[in-house]
Amino acid sequence: MSTTNQKIGHLIHQLREERGMTQAEFARRLKTSQSAVNRMEHGGQNLSLETLGRISDVLKKPLLTINSGTVNLRIEGGHELSGEITLKTSKNAAVGLLCASLLNKGVTKFKNFPRIEEVNRIIEVLESIGVQAKWLPGNDLELRPPATLQLEKIDKNAARKTRSVLMLIGSLMHDYADFKIPYAGGCKLGTRTVAPHLYALEELGVGIIATNGHYRINVDKKPAERIVLYESGDTVTENVLMAAARTTSTTIVQFASANYMVQEMCFFLQKLGVKIDGIGTSTLTIQGIANVKKNVTYAPSEDPIEAMFFTSAAVTTNSQITIRRVPIDFMALELMKLHKMGLNYDTTPRYKATNNKTDLVDLTIHKHDGQLRALTEKIHANVYPGLNQDNLPYFVPIACVTRGRTLIHDWTYENRAIYYTEMTKVGAVVELADPHRIYIDGPTKFTAADVVCPPALRPASLLLIGMLAAPGTSILRNIYTIRRGYEDLAERLNELGAHITVLHDI
Repeated sequence: MSTTNQKIGHLIHQLREERGMTQAEFARRLKTSQSAVNRMEHGGQNLSLETLGRISDVLKKPLLTINSGTVNLRIEGGHELSGEITLKTSKNAAVGLLCASLLNKGVTKFKNFPRIEEVNRIIEVLESIGVQAKWLPGNDLELRPPATLQLEKIDKNAARKTRSVLMLIGSLMHDYADFKIPYAGGCKLGTRTVAPHLYALEELGVGIIATNGHYRINVDKKPAERIVLYESGDTVTENVLMAAARTTSTTIVQFASANYMVQEMCFFLQKLGVKIDGIGTSTLTIQGIANVKKNVTYAPSEDPIEAMFFTSAAVTTNSQITIRRVPIDFMALELMKLHKMGLNYDTTPRYKATNNKTDLVDLTIHKHDGQLRALTEKIHANVYPGLNQDNLPYFVPIACVTRGRTLIHDWTYENRAIYYTEMTKVGAVVELADPHRIYIDGPTKFTAADVVCPPALRPASLLLIGMLAAPGTSILRNIYTIRRGYEDLAERLNELGAHITVLHDI
């Protein structure tokens, strides 16, 4: 009979191989020897709770109940970063692609997919309705749909933790005339209406009724020659793309978002056989097909928001780092703003992402030695091709190290600017003008702090950046919101010279 250590060791061995890691690479990430890993996998080594926690973090899979408590970070700040970092694939593209996979009755494989909490929640939803999801070496993800989905068994708890579940409507409407979707959740950023989804999808025969705890969806499909979106939202555009993808007539969508995740959705739908014109513009023309049953492989591009995170971390800590595989068309305006602040950076010539569509560069951020100046104009986001709404927050810690007063206008969300005031806990001088605008006076003398993450992804990650710049020891508690969008973040920052320890509350 196998001992407990042998069972755990067998599980570790299986998960390591699924991740495509050798024993040597796994040992390096655990900061131990290969012989120790070999003993673990053969049940020959006792494992402490701390070791099990580190193994869970590296393998992206909880062992036993080790991750039932919260996960915290201890940051020894004030260290300069250096070296190179390669970006992961896009979180926002990934969740849309997972929903779009339900359009396909064949096997869908996504290459180098992000293993983050937001993706995990959507996978849990898909598995609960019958989809077989399997992680393959190299972070590839394989999805096999059943002949009939069991929509009545949908995992409500997982669904309510992510707003992305709304995008299931556009894919499920083609095969089910009456179904329910749990209320969407995700970041707590104020009231985020579903009206734009309702107005767009009703043009294609979809009715959405809000009831107790869920949305009731009724479908009487009909063609719509032209749809004008109520707002140029990313998820709204993706939902309509999926709704039009298996509607056999031609659908023209006006005031569409042209953001990176929408373009990824278009590229994937083209792989399924859907014809789409106008990709990268605000007007999309979709020629749908009735049924899709193809074995397809698609490789989404890298994450421009992660590129901005590492850029902000480098600038805030006055460091020189190289960020590899940056989707430059979705960072160009951000870099121009930084250049006008006085930042120097270099980019390589453009080259194509694995999807053969998106242009990438390698970006080197240079040290500024405290010579950055605040912009006289406000910094605000807009729909693409404006400054990305998810990149705007990363100008907060950057503004903290500039000389002068910066106005940041975050008009998109009701509460996000309020969360920026959390930066005062690490020494920033932040003045809240109203729920959408803050003033930041720099330069900041960052100070160490013990802070619980706010319940929103980008504001939570700003505190981490501030703590990296603050001399002394900081604690960032309950980092689930950060783990929704970033993979291996503590480990990857440590590879750049940060001093971060992952702590588990058992």
